[in-house]
Amino acid sequence: MTRRMAALGLIGALAVPAIGAEPAAALAPGDHVPAFDAVGIDGRQQRIDFDKGADTILLFFLSGCPACHKMLPLWNQAFERRPKTVRVVGVLLDREPPGFFMAMPIAFPVVRGPGGEFNKAWKLNRVPMMLRVAPGGRVADAAVGPTDAIRVGEIFHP
Repeated sequence: MTRRMAALGLIGALAVPAIGAEPAAALAPGDHVPAFDAVGIDGRQQRIDFDKGADTILLFFLSGCPACHKMLPLWNQAFERRPKTVRVVGVLLDREPPGFFMAMPIAFPVVRGPGGEFNKAWKLNRVPMMLRVAPGGRVADAAVGPTDAIRVGEIFHP
């Protein structure tokens, strides 16, 4: 299977449920999420936890997702304007093609999604997805699918 076919399969898996299966409902305010380990695009292992004294915004996306590509400039802008106490982490859920980060500049730190059980546990059925996670791991706000600049601002500046 080529890398492109694998990426398209992942996109399909995040966008369309299996026949006869209902996708798990997306994470919503009030849900709790656990800390997780991931590898940054720089190759370093990172712990993404929610025990710090500030909120964390998680931005889930695929390199092969056109809707995600439209969100990246809005996310970059919101990242630059965010309160400095807010932590932002992008979570790339597929393997990017060569040159992706040159063609699609991203201002915020990005880690690679752990995949498999992580996607299931985090109910990652659709992208793009934004989550604002409060200290302790409680989801404070969530948006799934393409959103406008006003909604992005609500997530970044509640």
